[in-house]
Amino acid sequence: MTTAPLLERLSALNAVLARWALYIACACLAGLLAVVVYGVVMRYAFNDAPAYVEQVSLLLVISVAMFAASAGVRDTTHIGMDSLVAIVPAKVRLAAKLLVQVLTILFALALILGGGELALSLRGDTIPTLGISEAFRYAPVVLAGIAITLFAIEHILALWTGKEVVRSWH
Repeated sequence: MTTAPLLERLSALNAVLARWALYIACACLAGLLAVVVYGVVMRYAFNDAPAYVEQVSLLLVISVAMFAASAGVRDTTHIGMDSLVAIVPAKVRLAAKLLVQVLTILFALALILGGGELALSLRGDTIPTLGISEAFRYAPVVLAGIAITLFAIEHILALWTGKEVVRSWH
């Protein structure tokens, strides 16, 4: 089996995943703004700060960071050393790009395994002001790790076939 059809299917899936990751990140950012403004107004205008504002804010910050970062991996908007890679020979450049993707997958697997382990070990505990499981804190970490893995695999297949990954927001 050639990698071209696999790359096409994976690219179609990943384009949707990356768009949804950004939609979720934007919605969480808007929610974060609303919750923090609400908390500040309630605290300083009415001297009645809701207890849940801090915990909701923490959940939203984690979600914004994880989902936006995963979309950044797909669209290669993360920080890179392109100037250094641009001056080396083509074979070294290819090897460096492949190494970056392999390291990205290893990092994503650490997110999945570490976040999953924490979620499982804390699933019986609740966030007191919200009444939900502590495992919810780690769901964005695991989901982002899965997305980052898929995105890095797509980049490896694209490098292997000499194709470019079309950005989600083209």
